[in-house]
Amino acid sequence: MDLTKTSIWILIAAIFYGVYLTLEANLEKFYIFDPTTLHKVTLSAIEKHGNDTEALVAEIVSDLQAIPSVSPHINLDQEWIFNNAGGAMGAMYIIHASITEYLIIFGTALGTEGHTGRHTADDYFHIIKGTQLAWAPGSYEAEIYPVGSVHHLRRGDVKQYKMESACFALEYARGWIPPMMGFGYADTFTSTLDFPTLWATTRITGWQMIRNLLKGKL
Repeated sequence: MDLTKTSIWILIAAIFYGVYLTLEANLEKFYIFDPTTLHKVTLSAIEKHGNDTEALVAEIVSDLQAIPSVSPHINLDQEWIFNNAGGAMGAMYIIHASITEYLIIFGTALGTEGHTGRHTADDYFHIIKGTQLAWAPGSYEAEIYPVGSVHHLRRGDVKQYKMESACFALEYARGWIPPMMGFGYADTFTSTLDFPTLWATTRITGWQMIRNLLKGKL
């Protein structure tokens, strides 16, 4: 009996691993955003609105909504929620969330610093206001990302980062999003105990993922 159960579990694990490998090899087919287009959208908004961050955000969302393949997957309900992760604190507006991508506006009016996390997705941080600094062990100088630049944190890499004073960015992650959520939740249980914010994050992210799955977007 034990041998039979073990064989069943091995078979189930093999099936799941096979499905994972198949999806991993075809991830590009599931993406609806691309970093180049997002960079052009942010640069256009910056050129039009300069330091007016509220207008910048509205322009970015409007331009994305104008793209037919993207429009059905955009969240227009601009509900800002705090985000504590890796010791850093800011707020975010979730524009899109699915199994393979998320797109948010993230930032703070005060500045913050922390650990990027080591993630299962590539992360593209398009700076729309202020300056972000980043640093990796072995380097003696900080990486500097001003307005209009993009900080690409590659999948599996990790850095220390700092958002100097007021800083906001359009953050785009592509890869496997659910495994990243543990990093986003951990500070709630070890530090802030801000469960209403945890619920808001779960509610909005979960609904966006379900909504996009129903529309055929993984």
